Amino acid sequence: MRPVRAFHRPRPARVSLRWKIAALAAATAFLVVAAVGVLVHLWTAQDIRGRAEAQAFNTVYSAMATYRRTGTLIDGAELDPAELPAALRRPADGVRHVAYDGHVEGNVGPTVWAAQRTAGPDGPVLAVRVNMSSELHELRQLDVSMALASLVALAAAVPLAVYGAGLLARRLRRVSETAGRISAGDLDARTGPTKGGDEVADIAATVDLMADSLSRRLRTERQFTADVAHELRTPVGGLLAAADLLPRGETEDLLRARVRDLRGLVEDLLEISRLDAGAERPVRDRVPLGAVVSEAVVRTGLDTEIVVTADADADADADADPRGSGTAPAGVTVETDPRRLERIVGNLVVNAHRHGDTPVRVTVRGRTVVVRDHGPGFPRDLLVDGPRRFHTGAAGRGTGHGLGLTIALGQARLLGAELRFENAPDGGAVATLRLPA
Repeated sequence: MRPVRAFHRPRPARVSLRWKIAALAAATAFLVVAAVGVLVHLWTAQDIRGRAEAQAFNTVYSAMATYRRTGTLIDGAELDPAELPAALRRPADGVRHVAYDGHVEGNVGPTVWAAQRTAGPDGPVLAVRVNMSSELHELRQLDVSMALASLVALAAAVPLAVYGAGLLARRLRRVSETAGRISAGDLDARTGPTKGGDEVADIAATVDLMADSLSRRLRTERQFTADVAHELRTPVGGLLAAADLLPRGETEDLLRARVRDLRGLVEDLLEISRLDAGAERPVRDRVPLGAVVSEAVVRTGLDTEIVVTADADADADADADPRGSGTAPAGVTVETDPRRLERIVGNLVVNAHRHGDTPVRVTVRGRTVVVRDHGPGFPRDLLVDGPRRFHTGAAGRGTGHGLGLTIALGQARLLGAELRFENAPDGGAVATLRLPA
């Protein structure tokens, strides 16, 4: 059986939770990798410079000791070199100083200088420099290696995050589908036990508990409605019989009309209770759709235009014969329950006359039946939430107990048809019934 849609609610565009979680995991992994890479780079660069400064400091100490003892310079030691940084050209006597020179020339640099004055305030300066080119080249290789390792780790982490997020998204989608089925009227829908004792399992259990509670409440309400309708049926029948015994007159006619309205309400309540309980079963037969619809309209006794065409593309014929009055062609042949189809069409026509305005027009095109009035249109809450019993919407739609459209929707669901409610652009309510192929 196809689902019945009484209204359309647009579904907003969205991004799957799987990709949101995957993007968040990838961004987090990237930030962690970037932070670790920066910290490792800074720590390694500081370590290289610290070791170079210690090497230069120790070398100048050994070179000074050799120079004072033998008057010769060891390898790497120089006196007053031209490249010596300005900060080391006038060191205090006997004090060793270290300076960093970031200048690069060829394969030399950056370098760390260490210097100490040999003797007196005007004595030459003994200097030693340590080239860090090889260490810094190794640092650049380390950065490249870490970047490649990070890319490999991200390439492995993102699919795992997508897979894990997909498992979570499927569980949430299962809960969402169950809630949607419950909202559509399937009170037996349940999520059932889910793997993992986490928040998703709590949500699933809560949805199932909510469905159980809602099902019990609705069963109680439906049972109460059915019991009341059954209890009222006998006294209402007695009232109608007693009204027939009254002498003819205006009072008798008024009383008879009110008792018949009360009997109609009781019969509607009984019909709704049977539909809610699933006790109704359609008796299908192949019938001409146009003839059944025309007969249903005539039985209402209301002034209604009838247009029957053989297919959905024959709008020109419909405009050429705006008042069919039961003499229109039979239309296509459909397999359906004619009694329930007449009930649906009759309720739609009566609702159009009671809550709308004339002219009321019934158009049959192919397997589609359209009932159109020229009143204030359906209220917004009916278009959004569908028809509700004992709720007629806006005051401009007139009075009534609100069961006609509810019964029509229930009978359409039983026939596997689609019943939609909308308002015409130029005003008026439009109810469209599409029978299944």
